[in-house]
Amino acid sequence: MPELESRHYLQACHFLRELGVNQPQEEGKDVLGVIVEVGMKDGVDLIVGYSDHHARYYNYSGAAIIWEKPDSTLDASIDVLLQAGQAVVRAIGPWKESRPPAPRTGNARINLLTPSGLHFGEGPYDALWKDPMGRPLLAAAYRLMHELIELTKRRGKD
Repeated sequence: MPELESRHYLQACHFLRELGVNQPQEEGKDVLGVIVEVGMKDGVDLIVGYSDHHARYYNYSGAAIIWEKPDSTLDASIDVLLQAGQAVVRAIGPWKESRPPAPRTGNARINLLTPSGLHFGEGPYDALWKDPMGRPLLAAAYRLMHELIELTKRRGKD
């Protein structure tokens, strides 16, 4: 069905996989969303970018910014995050186990959402920052988070 949100396609693929129906291999590794979780002292920060150019930022404090693409302001930053995620997906397979608990303080988890399922990596933030695939992804996530925060501040002053 055209024009659905990326999250809806991902949910449909999840249910189809549970029924034993898999996506064609060429579509199975398409990154439709990237979630970066960072374990903080008092919780977890999350930044999310989807292929439909929606985005979310959830701060460990409970504050949130939801971007439903009112315009194309963040498209380029979301595309950079998705491209960095696509590079990682080409190198790793989908996760077949249950999802582990949230990353602990000082760790980061990179979640790559594809029709074939969740692909992810987790480790100390500093180690992922030094990793040739991790660094571009973390940098893109940080840039998107920063832009969401700044955009929200500017629009709040209008």
